[in-house]
Amino acid sequence: MNKADVESLCKYNNWANDRMLDCASKLTTEQFTTDLQSSHRSVRDTLAHILAAEWIWLERWKGTSPPSLLNPTDFPSVESLETRWRQVEADYAAFVGTLTDESLGAQITYTNTKGEQWTYPLGQMLQHVMNHSTYHRGQVTTMLRQLGASVNPVDLLVFMDVKSEN
Repeated sequence: MNKADVESLCKYNNWANDRMLDCASKLTTEQFTTDLQSSHRSVRDTLAHILAAEWIWLERWKGTSPPSLLNPTDFPSVESLETRWRQVEADYAAFVGTLTDESLGAQITYTNTKGEQWTYPLGQMLQHVMNHSTYHRGQVTTMLRQLGASVNPVDLLVFMDVKSEN
């Protein structure tokens, strides 16, 4: 894992999140919050979980360990999620801008929301967060289909194809 890889993964992650938010923006408020019996219940709750995880990991890398994730009910609309996501994306970009290939190997210790302390190399944690977001975007894709909504593909190779066209 090197800085160029991290920058590329972050760009992909932002692109994929944007495509999910775009699909969710076409839902009614009722559809957005409908309990679909998934691990994070609704499209809103799952998107909020992705956002919360990206936020909490960034905070950990910056030296703080928030005791809890963001509350999904703080996001009554896609627009409210999108507003907070833009802030987190900007903070990520600023953080990634400070990284070096060497700093990706640095051991980072944090305390999780259960009060347990863990230590991992920063580069592995970054990979974990990107993988985590991908996993939950797959859940959102299923939920959107259950609601009869259209879904934008968010595969990494689709991103690479789109990026090469621009």
